[in-house]
Amino acid sequence: MPRVVVGGTFECLHDGHRELLRKAFELAGNGEVDIGLTSNEMANRRPRKIPDYRIRKERVFQYVQQIAEGQKYTIVELNDPYGKTLEVDYDYIVVSPETYPVALKINKLRAEKNLKDIRIMKIDYVLAEDLTRISSTRIVLGEIDIHGRLKS
Repeated sequence: MPRVVVGGTFECLHDGHRELLRKAFELAGNGEVDIGLTSNEMANRRPRKIPDYRIRKERVFQYVQQIAEGQKYTIVELNDPYGKTLEVDYDYIVVSPETYPVALKINKLRAEKNLKDIRIMKIDYVLAEDLTRISSTRIVLGEIDIHGRLKS
């Protein structure tokens, strides 16, 4: 039974985030998914105000309820970039191109601890109507909605 990990701030829970979560549950099959959700302390190191952890967790929970189909999952608070990945033997880590370097660092740190690599599943960015990637920054700036539709 595969054990899969995915993580993020999930500020706006846009279609790119949804694709990461979908892929994690697809890979897990009858296994389980650990979803790392950035703590308020980590999220608020960014230059803009990020919604509170509880709000972001509820959004993730509501979406996962739609896609999990009875699969096991946990949402855990991340207080560092690695979460449980330096202790738990996961089969897969699902990342975007933006977070791919973190997955490489995780495997480097795991090797130093004589732990097996986690297989990295990098998904492509989800593009908006203008063929530029969907991002929380673009949503917050009012350029696009969470589905990548241009706002006029």
